[in-house]
Amino acid sequence: MELLEQRILDEGIVLPGNVLKVDSFLNHQIDPKLSMAMGKELVRLFDGTKIDRVLTVEASGIAIGLTTAFVLGVPLVFARKKSSVLMTEPVYMEKVYSYTKKESAEITVLQKFLPAGENVLLVDDFLANGEAALGMARIVEKAGSEVVGIGIAIEKSFQNGHKRILDAGYHLEALASVASLDDGKVTFVR
Repeated sequence: MELLEQRILDEGIVLPGNVLKVDSFLNHQIDPKLSMAMGKELVRLFDGTKIDRVLTVEASGIAIGLTTAFVLGVPLVFARKKSSVLMTEPVYMEKVYSYTKKESAEITVLQKFLPAGENVLLVDDFLANGEAALGMARIVEKAGSEVVGIGIAIEKSFQNGHKRILDAGYHLEALASVASLDDGKVTFVR
């Protein structure tokens, strides 16, 4: 997606450890027009796929998940990274490791918001090692539903997440696929 790639080139900052900081438009401050364009593009990429619900992980996946769900006209559910005293009903839970935070978290979804027999599109902001996406996929499968695709805003294709998701048999689409962050420069897959 050319618009997203240009924003990455203009505003993205490469940090040590192969981290791409895009907090000016995606991870801290959110550009609503860009988020809507990303949601529309994900819907286009999964055109012809029956989707009943969108699932993402808090917090950075919510904006793109919401715009995708809005365009589709379906509910958005987000997996929580921290338990809440309000979550007293049965839940689905999976442990995932965050590449950027260097810590594990238990992502949780109330069972009532992920009914069986649905077609679920997973959406997230970044794909590095695939932990969040694969954790969400396990939750969907525990619920008795099907993952019909995984849509990612920015994929770091030089890490193993892309391969892990394809090896697991999922349909993966990324709006921007980064080939390298070497020497502090963003290079895209062409």
